[in-house]
Formats: sequence, structure tokens, C-alpha cells
Amino acid sequence: MKAYVVGSGPNGLAGAIELARNGVDVTVVEATARLGGGLGSAELTEPGLVHDLGAAFMPMAVASPFFRSLDLEALGVRFRDAPVALAHPLDDGTAGLLRQDLGATARGLGADGGTWRALFERFAESFPELLDDAMQPMMHMPRHPLLMARFGSIAAQSAARVSATFRTEQAQALFTGIAAHAFGALDKPFSAAVGVMLTAAAHAVGWPVVEGGAQVLADALVRHLVDLGGRVETRREVLSVRELDDADIVLLDTTPAAAAAMLGDAMPRRFRRAYGAYMHGPAAFKVDFAVDGDIPWTAEGVRDAGVVHVGGSAAEVSAAEARITSGASARQPFVLVGQQYVADPGRSRNGVNPVWAYAHVPYGSTVDATERIVRQVERFAPGFRDRVVATHTTAAIGLAAVNANYVGGDINTGATSFRQLIARPTAGRKPYRTGAPRTYLCSAATPPGPGIHGMSGMNAARAALAQL
Repeated sequence: MKAYVVGSGPNGLAGAIELARNGVDVTVVEATARLGGGLGSAELTEPGLVHDLGAAFMPMAVASPFFRSLDLEALGVRFRDAPVALAHPLDDGTAGLLRQDLGATARGLGADGGTWRALFERFAESFPELLDDAMQPMMHMPRHPLLMARFGSIAAQSAARVSATFRTEQAQALFTGIAAHAFGALDKPFSAAVGVMLTAAAHAVGWPVVEGGAQVLADALVRHLVDLGGRVETRREVLSVRELDDADIVLLDTTPAAAAAMLGDAMPRRFRRAYGAYMHGPAAFKVDFAVDGDIPWTAEGVRDAGVVHVGGSAAEVSAAEARITSGASARQPFVLVGQQYVADPGRSRNGVNPVWAYAHVPYGSTVDATERIVRQVERFAPGFRDRVVATHTTAAIGLAAVNANYVGGDINTGATSFRQLIARPTAGRKPYRTGAPRTYLCSAATPPGPGIHGMSGMNAARAALAQL
């Protein structure tokens, strides 16, 4: 039996591995010279400084069923955590701090500690069981119905409503910033879902980075695939699935639009309509900094954080997300700052540290947001500008050069709206089917959506094997 996987992102590699370990002869075809898609790293600013190209903090790479099925340690992958998983500084010089230890986080949140524990403790303690269900298509029989019912009762709320259950600015901002990873309006139903899942993940497994950079994980997956008998071809662009007519299975780690273009008339009209209606969401504008020493954060504990959410109060973050969702730029955008070197000091050289940052901007934005990012960081870390040694910017429209699925700078490969929670990209129990014979979609445009978890690839591969 023969299969091709088009695209070498983490989902494409996961799908290829799942097919190969079921005895299928697999070839991964990649249009660029580098394998890994959004999973990669390089020296972007100064020699020796390792910057992640896309994904950086990977709780799901530790916890998802696909990655749990691999011996990552034997593959040379080491995960490293910062002392503080996440910090959210405020203008009064304080910060909300999230540590993997839920009890320590609750104590640091003072009056909101009990509420924080009540919301997230059960999900953190049962995180593997939670993922076993959450990493499947929406339309399936849950294996842990009571746990999923509890999760659903909170996830179905708006992030703004969940945030309002806290009394302190620190807890409100901390949760709101986590929910903002969804790139969407935070006053809409189900906008709390990503925040609840990522918070539970932080307490269950942390928000780790890969020692040596994200490319280490991509390279390990490729080596494992080759060890299983699989092959890879780089610098080969597939324009039509007809080029792969000797295959029994084709997995497409692409956007729905790219899949439809490759399938052409082989795709039934119903699927073509669904793929044509698939919507992309807001985008990211990325800046990599080389910084002399640490960022001079005012609030205590922020220098020890792997991730820093920069955006001010919960209300400010919500307002900024509402603007970019409507297609307008925010003068004070929500910014994610990655201090990977705190967990992985080997990424730095001679006291100069690599810092990864991106601002949320509208889809397809051509605005240069570099200065807005610098001003936001300066707001909570006066003197930051003077410590910057070098920068490397990637505009929203330029992110597709890193990963072709980041159309218009949409690093989630599709809007995380309620509609696309149900239909990503089609509704039903078999969302990986394209309607064309032997061909399946396996990118983050399918359940369970964005994140380095490999489950879209594994699920699509299993759907293809079951069909055969």
C-alpha cells in the first residue's frame, strides 16, 4: 500500500508516521528546502542565537495522544520549562503569574486563588483524559462524558464572562491573555475554550520549549519516519493530486483552499462549497530581537517567565482583540513575548539573548507593527529599547514564507469561530474526508485545530486506514 503526504508540518509528519507504523509505504512531499512547516528554528539576528520560526511553547507536544505514543527522549527531544510558565504585567508594577504548580499560582493570586483552583484543578488533574476527548472531532461519543460536560459548561462561555468571575486585575488579565491565543473577540460564546484548555495544560505539563529550538522536534519526527521506512522529498511542489495517481492514500497538510485547488473536479460540489466558505482569522506580526541581557521588566517574577503577555488590563486586551477581529489595527496591540532562553540558556551567546515576539494584527495586514511592539514592551520594561542589539521582522503577509498554511499571517490556519469549531472545515464525524477518492485533509484546518499536537495528522491517517 502506498501513500503520499503533501506538506511536512507537524500534522503532515504525524500522519505519515501513523501510516508508516501501520505498514504503509509513505513519502512526504515538501515544496521548500526545510522540513517542519511552522515547527522550525534558525539564527535570525546574531550568530549563535537560536530563534523559533513559528511555534515555540508546546504543552500539547508533551501531552497529546500522538506525542505520548512516541519515545521523544529516545529521539533526542528534551523539553525545558521556565520557573514561571506565564506572566502578565500590569501598569501598577504587579503581574499575574502562572506557575505549573497550581497551588503556588493560587497563592500568588491572593483573593482569587480559590476561584482559580476551582476552575482549573479538575482539568489539570485529568488532563490526559480531557485530551483523549478534546483531540477528536466534535461529533463523537465522549470516553469521559462527565469530565467533558464539565469542560463544556465553562468552555461554552465567553472569555469575558469567565474573567469576570475573578476579583483582582491580576487574575482577570492572566486568564484573558491566555484566552486571546484564539485570535478572536473575547465577548463571544465559546471564546473561553482555548483559555481553559491552555491554562489546564500549563498546570498539567507546563508550557515547555524544545531544548535547542523547535527544529529539533521537526528533525526528530523526520528521522523517526525514515526509521519506519518512510521517505521525504523536498523542493517538490504538488499542483494537482493527479501527480500522485499511484497512491492508495493521499494526506494534504494544507489549507482548504490549497486542497481544493489540487483536487479540482475530483472534489464533489458539497465539499467545494464548504472549503470555499472556510474563513481565515486575524494574523500575527513577528519580531525577533537580540537583547543584551534580560528584558528589564518592572514587575517581580516576569524575568523568570517563558511567556509574557503584554497588553495591559483584561479590558485593554479585549478591546485590542475586538479591533483586529473587525479588521482594524490596534495602536496598543496584544503582544506575546517569548523568553525561551530562560528555560533553554543554550540558545543565547555571550550575554545576548534571543527574544521572540508577535503582535495580533488584522488578517493580511501590511502595517509594520515593530514600533508598536517595542512601545508595548517598553511600557512594562522601561529601557528595553536600549538593550536591543538586532531585530528581524516578519510581516503578517510574509509568514506564508515560513509556512504556506499561514495565509495572510493567520498562524491558526483558520478562524477559531464557533462555526469553525463545529465545521472545521466540514461538519460531521468525518471532517478529514475531502470527498475525493483516497484523499484526506490533515492540517490544522481540521479538528482539533491549531497547536503542536499532531492529532489532525494522526486522526486523518486513521480515517484513511479505516476507509480502506
